[in-house]
Amino acid sequence: MGWFTVVSYFACAIVSLSAAIKCKKSDRGAFLFWNAISTLMFLLGVNKQLDLQSLLTEIGRQIARYQGWMDQRRIIQFWFIVILVIAVVLSFLIFVIVMRDLFRRFKFAFIGLFVLMSFIMIRAISFHHVDEMLRFRIFDVKMNWVFELTGIYTVFIAGMIDIFRLKNSEDKE
Repeated sequence: MGWFTVVSYFACAIVSLSAAIKCKKSDRGAFLFWNAISTLMFLLGVNKQLDLQSLLTEIGRQIARYQGWMDQRRIIQFWFIVILVIAVVLSFLIFVIVMRDLFRRFKFAFIGLFVLMSFIMIRAISFHHVDEMLRFRIFDVKMNWVFELTGIYTVFIAGMIDIFRLKNSEDKE
């Protein structure tokens, strides 16, 4: 399922890039929107494949051991998570504010982004009972797969809808 999720991120990045290219001449805001989404999906796909957060965690552990503050690592983890959540929430809000004119047109994509960013924040915060809920299975399907892939494919479908909308408007001209 990990590979499927990585491929899904990259497929979403390609669809988003295609949507950006399709609207480059006609709509600068949409072009920037889909480029930003494409970049985000590509980076999330790379992170999913390389598991960079685990590398960052291990580097943090090594630094804590080397510098002798391993016993205080919980305080550092807490503030790192607080800063990360604030940065992601602020980034998302700024993105929505900057792209507010496009919000109505791309509501579906924004919903997908919201689901995906929520999933990422839940994983970053990693409350024990939330982790247990995400590992819960229905018909052998983990809820974290459902949550993450729902966000990815909501954005993917929004990109496809915009590509077809642009194609239809070109055909009418």
